[in-house]
Amino acid sequence: MKYIYFFGNNLADGDAKKIDLLGGKGANLAEMSKLKIPVPPGLTISTDVCNFFIKNKSYPVQFKSQLKASLKQIEAMMGQKFNDPLNPLLVSVRSGAKQSMPGMMETVLNIGLTSKTIPGLIKNFGNEKFVYDSYRRLIMMYADVVMEKSQNYNLSPEKGIRTKLERILEKTKNKRRLTNDSDLNVTELKKLSKDFKIEIKKSFGEDFPDDANTQLWNSIAAVFNSWNGKRALHYRKIENIPDNWGTAVNIQSMVFGNLNFDSATGVAFSRNPSNGNNVFYGEWLQNAQGEDVVAGIRTPNPINSESTSNLNNSLITLEQSMPKIYLELIDIKNKLESHYLDMQDIEFTIQNNKLWILQTRNAKRSGFASIKVALDMMNEKLISEKQALNRIQPKDLTEILHPNVDPKEEKNAIFFTKGLPAGPGGAIGKIVFTPDDAINWKKQGENVILIRNETSPEDVHGMFASDAIVTSKGGMTSHAALVARGWGKCCVVGCSDLIINYTKKTVRIKNKILKEGDVLTVNGNSGNIYLNKVPLISGNIHLNKYFNELMKLCDKFKKLTIRTNVETPDDAIKAKNFGANGIGLCRTEHMFFHPDRIKSMQEMILSQNKKERILALNKLLPYQKNDFYHIFKKMSPFPVTIRLLDPPLHEFLPSSKDQVSLLADNLNVSIQLINDRIETLQELNPMLGHRGCRLGILYPEITTMQIEAISLATIKLHKKNIRCLPEIMIPLVGSLNEFINQKTIIINTINKLQKKYNVPFNYLIGTMIELPRACLIADKIAKEADFFSFGTNDLTQTTYGFSRDDINTFLNYYIDNNIIKKDPFQSLDQNGVGELIKIAVSKAKNVNPKIKLGICGEHGGDPNSISFFNNIKLNYISCSPFRVPIARLSAAKASIK
Repeated sequence: MKYIYFFGNNLADGDAKKIDLLGGKGANLAEMSKLKIPVPPGLTISTDVCNFFIKNKSYPVQFKSQLKASLKQIEAMMGQKFNDPLNPLLVSVRSGAKQSMPGMMETVLNIGLTSKTIPGLIKNFGNEKFVYDSYRRLIMMYADVVMEKSQNYNLSPEKGIRTKLERILEKTKNKRRLTNDSDLNVTELKKLSKDFKIEIKKSFGEDFPDDANTQLWNSIAAVFNSWNGKRALHYRKIENIPDNWGTAVNIQSMVFGNLNFDSATGVAFSRNPSNGNNVFYGEWLQNAQGEDVVAGIRTPNPINSESTSNLNNSLITLEQSMPKIYLELIDIKNKLESHYLDMQDIEFTIQNNKLWILQTRNAKRSGFASIKVALDMMNEKLISEKQALNRIQPKDLTEILHPNVDPKEEKNAIFFTKGLPAGPGGAIGKIVFTPDDAINWKKQGENVILIRNETSPEDVHGMFASDAIVTSKGGMTSHAALVARGWGKCCVVGCSDLIINYTKKTVRIKNKILKEGDVLTVNGNSGNIYLNKVPLISGNIHLNKYFNELMKLCDKFKKLTIRTNVETPDDAIKAKNFGANGIGLCRTEHMFFHPDRIKSMQEMILSQNKKERILALNKLLPYQKNDFYHIFKKMSPFPVTIRLLDPPLHEFLPSSKDQVSLLADNLNVSIQLINDRIETLQELNPMLGHRGCRLGILYPEITTMQIEAISLATIKLHKKNIRCLPEIMIPLVGSLNEFINQKTIIINTINKLQKKYNVPFNYLIGTMIELPRACLIADKIAKEADFFSFGTNDLTQTTYGFSRDDINTFLNYYIDNNIIKKDPFQSLDQNGVGELIKIAVSKAKNVNPKIKLGICGEHGGDPNSISFFNNIKLNYISCSPFRVPIARLSAAKASIK
């Protein structure tokens, strides 16, 4: 079996199609080699070896012999030998999963540097300082990755070996007041290497290995182990990446950006990752290695004028410093984007004025950039309309719907600091300084701003919990910026005037000191940060031409009609502006909670007889009529589905003694009467008790009042020639006779009013399918119903036997331990609840081919669930207003699958 895939010198065993075996990095290195792009020769160890190693803690038979043979190929191509004292070859060991997981797994550079090989390397390059700079980097990386993380020490970043070694480094620099690592002289670098090794021995009780082969094999094992490291598991859970993919390992001959001032390293994007503009964008550092750029250790230079910001506009660009290299990089960028037909993220190193490409991958980008790049490439005829739709993810739309700092209020805000705008939108929160504190504060219901010098992959759990991320170091290609863009999270990096004290949990700018828990407002679009709370507003994406173009494209391909769940005219307008073609769920009970009508509702509940109930309901009638009139009018000419009163009546009565006493005074009734009624209505399981159609059956006057309000609103609009179509939905039907009982009241009431006002109008009568029994007798109900709307929230409850209100006590444990894969209230359980829906759809269509079928539960806004609804050929889905664009996109993507 083949475990090793060679690449280099325009040759490769693999290609981009072998991404499952070679991971994204290895597949692209092979592909670039075949494209005659200058890639340092190397080899990729397949993901099969990773999965074997994780399972058996050993390597497959023949693996080691294959590795040695491939290493000889690299040696022959480079004219150097690994572990050779005279002409040593150094290599890097890097992870590379199928899907990019920035910074989540491990990298070790400069492997092969030992007391045996150092003299030969100094002689070959004639640069002792460079060799010891590379050596101190190897020692730090190896200690961090191999000796600490792969052994599952799980130390906090503040207590880890990397922090300890960085303190030694900073102490050395401070002695001569040096800013950059590159300013250290060879004597200092030699001493650093010795001091590093002393600290390692002290921390781990073992020496840093002075053997090239030990370094290599331990680094390979560390990368494999990192697949199941804490941060990788966190990231995979967030990104829904399968645990069984494994990671490949790439062993590549080293090229050195830290050799001299004719050497450099950088990261570049074929288009701007923040705004999607079609301009080459990136950062670089002279006399540095690649980790320096992404770790935010130094403020990187812009590669060209388009990449400048207020923080780096005084620094020389790559275009100015190395114009020939810059033009070569431009050519490679164009070649890669044309080949992959997607925006590329390119890592490069320059050694002695020679350009090497270390990696290319489809670039992480902001939500807006994702939409713009896909549509631009479609308009440039690089990709098809279907490809463009498939490039855009629902989270991209979610991101541009993010709230932003109100520009009017921002003018008067108290400015705190400014950095690079690395992640979208605005956020308000209480500041914290560690990822664990971010988690803890979030659990307490607080909005959180995580402030760090720079983020590392160990911070990923706290970053995800935070509303915004702020760093004092790093540029637009730093870890914080890259991860935040991928998640669509507000982020500002490179706030260089921040002085953070992790011990005291404070941050200082000049004389201004903030402590943990103080409030900041972060503008991720501009990079500005303000003291205290500055109001946020929803993004007005209707005015965005790319949003509108995308929505038109979605509507071209989608088959499902998209409706919305709303109860107010204002929300109806919002949803209609987002592209909703009707209301799929108008919950009438929400209207009864308004201050101007709750009293009448409570009067009705406390009534002693039918006559008193009708008197109270007649007080509610004008309010309901007015509600429906304005909702119908705003949503005209589209249909509006109104669910008749659904919740148990006890929800409208007070629970505390003080509230009961106040209600007794307001209604001029005795406290005893109210308490007696509360006791009468009390149920052990109210969600399965006297609610839904059962209310209308025992109290038909409730149904009558609501139908009168719907009819009178409809008649008033018809008289004004305003089109509307009410669809009356009977909730919680479990038997045919329940439906017929309510349908009879509805028809009789409407007929009476149509005759009285001589205004005929169209309407539909249907039911909300939210009980398993209703699914199983759907054929019987469908003979009487005009439509079904699946209430998937309650259908999930009654199918699983889970209570939505109580599932949180065990849900996380179930998901963490693979009892269930996902929260069934977030994403539809297709094997159970979905099967019931399929049964109901099939039965209903068999007896009533014209029946309209929709869904109005929370799952109507979930992309995975929408794909299922599309496949079973529902007519419509309904969701909250701000989910309508996501539903339109998801419906289009489901249709073209």
